[in-house]
Amino acid sequence: MNRGVSYKGLDKTLILELSQRKKEPKWMRDLRLSGLKYWEELEMPKWAPKVFDKGEEWLDISRIEMYVKPSVEMVSSWDKVPVEIRKTFDELGIPEAEKEGLAGVGAQYDSEVIYHNLKEKVKKTGVIYLPMEEAVKSSEEIRFKGKKQTVSELVREYFMKLVPENDHKFAALHAAVWSGGSFVYIPKNSEVEIPLQSYYRLNAPGSGQFEHTLIIVDEGASFHFIEGCSAPKYNVANLHAGTVEIYVSKNAKMKFSTVESWSKNMYNLNTKRAIVEEGGEIEWISGSFGSKVTMLYPMTILNGTGAKCKYTGVTFAGENQIIDNGAKVVHAAPDTYSILNTKSLSKGNGISVSRMLAKITPKAKGAKTFMDCKSLILNEGAKAEAIPEVKVGCMEAEAAHEASVGKISEEALFYLQSRGLSEEAARALIVRGFTSGISKELPVEYAMEMNNLIKMEMEGTA
Repeated sequence: MNRGVSYKGLDKTLILELSQRKKEPKWMRDLRLSGLKYWEELEMPKWAPKVFDKGEEWLDISRIEMYVKPSVEMVSSWDKVPVEIRKTFDELGIPEAEKEGLAGVGAQYDSEVIYHNLKEKVKKTGVIYLPMEEAVKSSEEIRFKGKKQTVSELVREYFMKLVPENDHKFAALHAAVWSGGSFVYIPKNSEVEIPLQSYYRLNAPGSGQFEHTLIIVDEGASFHFIEGCSAPKYNVANLHAGTVEIYVSKNAKMKFSTVESWSKNMYNLNTKRAIVEEGGEIEWISGSFGSKVTMLYPMTILNGTGAKCKYTGVTFAGENQIIDNGAKVVHAAPDTYSILNTKSLSKGNGISVSRMLAKITPKAKGAKTFMDCKSLILNEGAKAEAIPEVKVGCMEAEAAHEASVGKISEEALFYLQSRGLSEEAARALIVRGFTSGISKELPVEYAMEMNNLIKMEMEGTA
């Protein structure tokens, strides 16, 4: 497969050439240059896994190709996707999923979206679903919160406002070299009954993927978005540093589901953030598998009275993996509510870290938050940490947390084996029970994918 255009390294020349190639407006070019500036100035968090130590084991950013353009243009008919790319997505079940239960699909291959389609009946309701590059320049008119404007004007108002380029080092990198991703707008009081999905495939060895997803849900609307990610195994490092920004308006509901099945050479350094207004709700469902190093903590800002957040996540750290994962929530208004649940597994010499943070501000009178971190160690040598943190700035609020780290019960194994199960089958049954609460929250096909990923990761633990 010919790659077409690609760029390695990171400097001003690359930024200007990339912006020119995409024919972007000046404000976007300036944002990229600002991202480059902060990338050079900011340091990694002191507590983060070491991803910049030079050497065979760790990530060397100078070797990463920042942009890889497939030698094909985007199409809206699956039959027009080149055979070699179509085969990759066929094996992942993307066309079948679209036919059976999705309102629309976007498929990204390396740095560009190569397929994007929205069902006509959904389009007629006023839903906008575009590749991010198109949205940046789109003159299509919409009405958001009663204000008439173009899609491009809306994008300029909200793009990288929740995750600004100076937020942290990889937000800066993302701002500088982002490419691909999706823009979604759900009109006022619209109920999109079937999900939209964007799928990201990083196929080129030694490359990075930096897609940007921007979702805006208008007042009273409801919507479910599914994100899938994968990559083949190479003997060189790959980098994923995408960004998701979600705006949930008054009395709107949003569900965001992710199943990531990265290869073991991937550095997954993603950022996801949402802000929820009065009476609004967001639900995060997350399954994180694969990668060499993952740092991912979806954050929700409950910014309006009665806003709610629910987070449910599962991670699996296998041999030579560091999965540093969790969630954050900020209660910035009265009577807000959040519940954060994580379950992590680790085997071999894998390291699983669950970081959870709930912050209740002085304005959040009547707020309630509960977090529960559970970690299961599958064999000697594996490690797990649960780090729940609650910061309460209002005395008229409720906050509670639980955290536990443990091994598979020998008594449970003995009992199941005495009933005729092999040790491997007994361990698998215990793990399925441990993660069942998460799989129940996913659509059936994604629950099956998650269970299959866990089954593959479990091989060799007996």
